[in-house]
Amino acid sequence: MKYKDYYAELGVARDADTEEIKKAYRKLARQHHPDMSKAPDAEAKFKEAGEAYATLKDADKRAAYDELGRHPAGEDFTPPQWRQAHASAGQAFDEMDLADLLAAMGRGQRGGQRGPVPMDGRDYDTSVQISLEDAHRGKRISLSLAGEGADSLLEVTVPPGVHEGQKLRLRGKGGKGINGGADGDIYLHILLQVHPVFRPDHHDLYFDLVLTPWEAALGAEVEVPTLDGPVLLTVPAGTRAGRKLRLRGRGLAKGQGAAGDLYAAIRIDVPASLTDRERELFEELARTSRFQPRASPKENEHDSPAAS
Repeated sequence: MKYKDYYAELGVARDADTEEIKKAYRKLARQHHPDMSKAPDAEAKFKEAGEAYATLKDADKRAAYDELGRHPAGEDFTPPQWRQAHASAGQAFDEMDLADLLAAMGRGQRGGQRGPVPMDGRDYDTSVQISLEDAHRGKRISLSLAGEGADSLLEVTVPPGVHEGQKLRLRGKGGKGINGGADGDIYLHILLQVHPVFRPDHHDLYFDLVLTPWEAALGAEVEVPTLDGPVLLTVPAGTRAGRKLRLRGRGLAKGQGAAGDLYAAIRIDVPASLTDRERELFEELARTSRFQPRASPKENEHDSPAAS
């Protein structure tokens, strides 16, 4: 059996706490996920990080791993005291995976129990990138876990309402238990693809709404996009750049019929070139308007035609 330095693989100290280990794993999972990295060794590094995390996040497995002491990565080693105690029927010690050995060591033999020790199957961590639309409506996806020791291909239903960073637990879909041990789980981390229009914040969505000066000044009804199709938004008269207009319940689904809100962040644009008539109108506005954008709001209030 070859020794694997799980701490080195995650880039953490041997006394790192659970939160440090989790942060290190998430960083590596994003960096080496096959959907996000084109490096030839990305998939292998992704799986190595997942195996290291599955061991170090579990207190019993981590304690058992630390009992092995320190060895150079890749060194062949055999803990003699565990050869007979934990080699299960039909599985020679030399054929055991390091993670299975650690699961056996962490569980131990209780109350002097003899015979093969039940070993739970391994848990696995993986991630999947989905679109905002799929997060909003839900989707059935094919999840490939080839080489992970779990089912090689799973059909998974991602429910409506998932959000960035959420973790879904697939019970009993991980490594197979040994000697009556429970099958492991798969933890599926949700990553959202960048959307060309919307910016998610948990279940709320934001997008930029560009208005003309007259729409902002006079008010207007404009068609805006949502994940369920376009809707009409009433822009109040006197809307300024930087204001956020809220459409309640038009954001990302939360499940059970609820949804976050959609926010239109206002931007105001002007024509790059003017017709003669447009220029005349803007020049007339410049002569007659008392609006002073660089003055205080109080001064504009008193100087406006409506106040006179």
